[in-house]
Amino acid sequence: MSNKVIITIAPTGGMASKAQNPHLPTQPDEIARDVYDCYNLGASVVAIHARRPDHLATCNPAIYHDINTRIRQKCDIVLNNSTGGGVNGDMVAQAPNGYWEILWEERIKGMEAGAEMCTLDATTINCMFEGKELLMNTPPERCRELAIEMRKRGIKPEWEVFSPTHILQDATAIIEAGLDEPPFFMNLVMGVHRAFQNAMPYSPRYLQAMVDLLPAGAIFGVSGIGNAQLPAAMNSLLLGGHVRVGLEDNLYFSQGVHATNQMLMERVVRQVRDMGYEPATPAEARQMMGLPLKQAPVRAEFALG
Repeated sequence: MSNKVIITIAPTGGMASKAQNPHLPTQPDEIARDVYDCYNLGASVVAIHARRPDHLATCNPAIYHDINTRIRQKCDIVLNNSTGGGVNGDMVAQAPNGYWEILWEERIKGMEAGAEMCTLDATTINCMFEGKELLMNTPPERCRELAIEMRKRGIKPEWEVFSPTHILQDATAIIEAGLDEPPFFMNLVMGVHRAFQNAMPYSPRYLQAMVDLLPAGAIFGVSGIGNAQLPAAMNSLLLGGHVRVGLEDNLYFSQGVHATNQMLMERVVRQVRDMGYEPATPAEARQMMGLPLKQAPVRAEFALG
C-alpha cells in the first residue's frame, strides 16, 4: 500500500461556530451528512467532536453515540472520537482562583461511545479563546489513565502532538510503557500557535524536525491549521505521511470564501492524486493503523491506583 494515503476529515471541532462559518455542521444529522459525503469523496477516517443542541461543545457519550450510529448506518469510515472536547459548553468551568479549565471529567467521556479510535492529547496547554485563557491540564498520570482506559476498551489512540516535547516526553513515555502498540498513529498539529501555548507554527523545516523525532514504529498525519492546511498536507505526503482537512482546522476555501467540508475534501483528494497517490479505503486505513484492536487486558504494572 505504498501509494495509499489515509485522508482524515475533521468536520466540526470544538471551537468554531456557525457565526464564523454557516456551513459548520454541529448537530448529529449535519455531521453524519458531511461525513458520508466526504467518505464518498475519499475520506477513510473521521475525527469527531460533539456539540450540544445549542451548538456548544460536549463530550456527552449519548451525543457521540448518536453521531457514531448515524455515520455507521451510512458507511464504514473509521470513527475517531475526541477526548479534547472543546472550549465552551460542558467542557469548561471557572475555578475559585479565577482561572478557566477544560474539564478532565468531561473529556474522558469521549471514550464511552464505542469509537474505534480516540484522540489522546498527551500534553498540558493553555488555550486562548474569546478573551479567556483555558488550561487543558493533562499531567503524566492523566496521560497514563487515558492510555490505560483506551487499551481496556480496544480503542486505538490518535496521539495529538503540538510540539517536539509532546513527542519526546509525553507520548514517548506512554508508548515505552507498553500502553500502545505499533503502528503508533501520530497527528502532528501545526499552525495553532496563536491560540495554543506550546504549539508549533507550520513550516517545512519545523515539520521535518517533528517527523525526525517520531518514535520507531510510528506513522503520522498532519493537521495544518488555517492557511497552513494545504501546504502542510502536501508536505506530509512528501515526507511519507497522511493528510487531514475539514472545517475543524480551516474555515475558508480561499481568502474571504467560506469552505464546506465537501469542498475541502474534494480539493485535497484531487491534489493527493495529482501527487501520484490514491486515497486509502477505510479497510485499507484500518490495516495500515493496526485496527481493529481487541479489548486488551492491562498488565498489573500499568494499573492505576
